[in-house]
Amino acid sequence: MLNVVRVKIKKHFLIISIAALGLSGLCFTYAMDEQQWLYWSNKCLAEAYNSYGDTKLKKWELNITNNAFVRLRKTYTNGKQEYFSFHLHRFNDLDYLGTTTTGTLQLKTIADDIIVQTYGDPKGDIDTMATSLSIQVKNMDPDRLDSLRNALIYLKEKN
Repeated sequence: MLNVVRVKIKKHFLIISIAALGLSGLCFTYAMDEQQWLYWSNKCLAEAYNSYGDTKLKKWELNITNNAFVRLRKTYTNGKQEYFSFHLHRFNDLDYLGTTTTGTLQLKTIADDIIVQTYGDPKGDIDTMATSLSIQVKNMDPDRLDSLRNALIYLKEKN
């Protein structure tokens, strides 16, 4: 009889230990590192970029580089190219105008820190600076927008 009680106590202790170990794992949150934030940010921007609003757009590239530059290059069917670039250490904040279906993401910098260049434009090539970069996006719900903002702030602080 004593052995039966010991076996039951060991069994209960084992079950409680496993449950406690499992619950203790829930107390620790998983923190993403710089490369994971970079990968997620690029994935989010690529999936959200809305190129359908501009019918003359031939191709586009939107990414955040390993050295924390935000770059957007648009190439149009007539050969014109637009290029926007800024370093994330100059990032100030972002705004979103629109609905969860479509809208405009505005990345803002501290001052005129965004390089704006055009090539092959019939009106002439332009080199100038700007304080905000407007990006047409789609399917941007509030959680995704907030996560993108957190990622940009994280990457800004790491670089």
